[in-house]
Amino acid sequence: MDTGLPQTRISEIIKGKRRVTADTALRLSLYFGNTPKFWLGLQDDFDLEEGQIAKATELGNIKPYSVSAT
Repeated sequence: MDTGLPQTRISEIIKGKRRVTADTALRLSLYFGNTPKFWLGLQDDFDLEEGQIAKATELGNIKPYSVSAT
């Protein structure tokens, strides 16, 4: 309640049904005494991990670029 965030927003974030937005990050950073980038970074980490899991096969088929010696 101290953050002004609706309980439903926090609940949906915890359940993975909603992203941490800039507004949420700003409010949580003020409340917990850290930075908004911390909260957005957590969201980015979560998104990357979910993407890796969801597209594991497709990503596994990508071959790294290499420069051929001539």
